[in-house]
Amino acid sequence: MITADALALLLLQITVILAAAKLTAAAVARAGQPAVVGEMLGGILLGPSFFGWLTPPVHRALFPADATGSLQLLSQIGVILFMFLVGSELNLSRVRRNARTAVAVSYAGIAAPMLLGVALSWVLFRDFAPSGVTFLPFALFVGTAMSITAFPVLARILAERRMTDSVLGATAIACAAVDDVTAWCMLSIVVAVAKATGAGGAALTVMTVAIFAGVMLMMIRPLVARMNHHPRWSGDRALVGALIFAFASAFVTQAIGVHAIFGAFLAGVVVSAHAATRTLVQDRVHALASAMLVPLFFASAGLRTELSSIVGIRSWMLCAAIVVVAIAGKFGGASLAARFTGMAWRDSLALGALMNTRGLMELIVLNVGYDLGILSPALFSMMVLMALVTTGMTAPILTLLRGNTTALGVRSAI
Repeated sequence: MITADALALLLLQITVILAAAKLTAAAVARAGQPAVVGEMLGGILLGPSFFGWLTPPVHRALFPADATGSLQLLSQIGVILFMFLVGSELNLSRVRRNARTAVAVSYAGIAAPMLLGVALSWVLFRDFAPSGVTFLPFALFVGTAMSITAFPVLARILAERRMTDSVLGATAIACAAVDDVTAWCMLSIVVAVAKATGAGGAALTVMTVAIFAGVMLMMIRPLVARMNHHPRWSGDRALVGALIFAFASAFVTQAIGVHAIFGAFLAGVVVSAHAATRTLVQDRVHALASAMLVPLFFASAGLRTELSSIVGIRSWMLCAAIVVVAIAGKFGGASLAARFTGMAWRDSLALGALMNTRGLMELIVLNVGYDLGILSPALFSMMVLMALVTTGMTAPILTLLRGNTTALGVRSAI
């Protein structure tokens, strides 16, 4: 039970976090950056690396180590709703129309950073693997984290620049959609390997998740699609039913042994088959998730980001190597694949820049690795910086390649 003092502290934490997130989002928007960069930065500034360093007593009073459990739970609920929203925004028909380029660019943009990330893991493992973690889950996780593209950030950037209906915009959204589905499937496998006590346990978990995903996509989704013209499945009843379905699906994958976010994402993909419910989810859930709950997640991630744990020249050089490898793998791999499919160099580079955007999706993956004990505090902090850099570089590159077609707004581009 939450005591009156604990509730008062939680309310104060929420107030401070939301205010800081909106201030930093507005500040970076003036520099032509999507709001997510500011919200990520705000979360880091509230952590021990800045706020805790600037005023340690106030930071300890506001975010005591033994009293952040409620904040963490709220942030996890936000992530579950966010992943449900991401799944609902997945437009499979658009993916089919751009299938050739989408598959080539997405898989090149996954394979290249995955291979480079696994190769870099040989160097990182000795310095940054927590005690008891074996190389296989560590390398797989680092490679997967390098492969992430933030589909929602990409979609918001395209919308703000009025590029959604362009050839480049449609191709980028299709590529990001394929990338998202593949990356989350990869993450479920990595989590299964990390949690399992042996190869048999990992195989059983992966097989169970595959069966669950198959049932969701091949049996339940067609049923939902057939309800598009059902008069009783609309309005608040449909929205509440969709939310119950999302949380139930999240519970199933959590119980299976992967993570709740995978179930929430699958639930969103299923619900996307029902046009009216999809619109309701995007209108109502987006406001709650992006305006309130997602900034809480950024703050929770920021409390875990300790730049002081990156000690010495070697550590900072490895941090720089992580950023370079992430950019080379994702930006380079996607750009070259796009050029190979026949796109012009300018559009290929623009597509590579969009695919290099990581945003909140990367932080979700990193927090999964941190909770599993795969990432040390130092490596977690390094990869948070990588997510911030790769997200922040997207808008300037697009402006350089295609011009600033419209000013970026301050709406949260998560």
